[in-house]
Amino acid sequence: MAEITAAAVKSLREKTGLPMMECKKALTEAGGDEAKAIELLRKAGQKTAEKQAGRKTASGRIAVYADMAAGAGAIVELKCETAPVAANDEFVALADGLVRQLATGPGAATPEELLAQPSPGKPGMPLKEQLDELYNRIRENFQFERMVRIDGPCGGYAHHNGAVGVLLEVEGGTPELAKDVCMHIAAMRPTVISKDELDPEEVAKEREILAEAARGEGKPENIINKMVEGRLRNYYAMYCLEDQVFVKAEDGKTTVGQVAKQAGMKMKRFVHWELGKE
Repeated sequence: MAEITAAAVKSLREKTGLPMMECKKALTEAGGDEAKAIELLRKAGQKTAEKQAGRKTASGRIAVYADMAAGAGAIVELKCETAPVAANDEFVALADGLVRQLATGPGAATPEELLAQPSPGKPGMPLKEQLDELYNRIRENFQFERMVRIDGPCGGYAHHNGAVGVLLEVEGGTPELAKDVCMHIAAMRPTVISKDELDPEEVAKEREILAEAARGEGKPENIINKMVEGRLRNYYAMYCLEDQVFVKAEDGKTTVGQVAKQAGMKMKRFVHWELGKE
């Protein structure tokens, strides 16, 4: 049996980030062959991951990539168990690598297909191997299930802690304005771009509620319709991006739609995710 030296154990630990005893055990089993020991550690980590797959992933990061000039954008959600891991530099780098490859690579229909592609931050290494290596060191359950790619000019914004992310497809405008609108979406939570996208039945129901309220106030029938249309503006402003007052409007009344129109920017669609919320 080959002698397992302290230097060999130290070298394997530096490459894998795993505890000394695990490295020594793997080297012993591999007869001192470092490459074989790394493979044994990886397989052991995969078995552990399978056992932990059901553990709750309450933390993680939403990562966003947007490049208006290249006409590419993507958003991904990578989940883990605890906040310290979500803030770990290597976890952040993995989430950033996933979203960058999704946006700039050939595309992927599933998370598994994306994970099989090269890591932008680790030349020569697939994203799956990068994920497995990080899991082997951290030993928390990871989940990667949500991802969206948009083939078109996009603006993007992700909150500093990765808890919120927005991707907005546009035509025209500037990257700065597109990002500002994404920040607005994150803060104000619209559900659609314009009132034309609202469910007509829901709008009709709201219109009837407002009409009944006006009748209850004793308003004459000949002005109720006008009152209802005026009050519907508040309803639209709750859900429609174009009708919301822009959070950066200095006058406190200019809407996102007006700002976009003045800048020659058409807002086509957006994806707004909050960590762990569908």
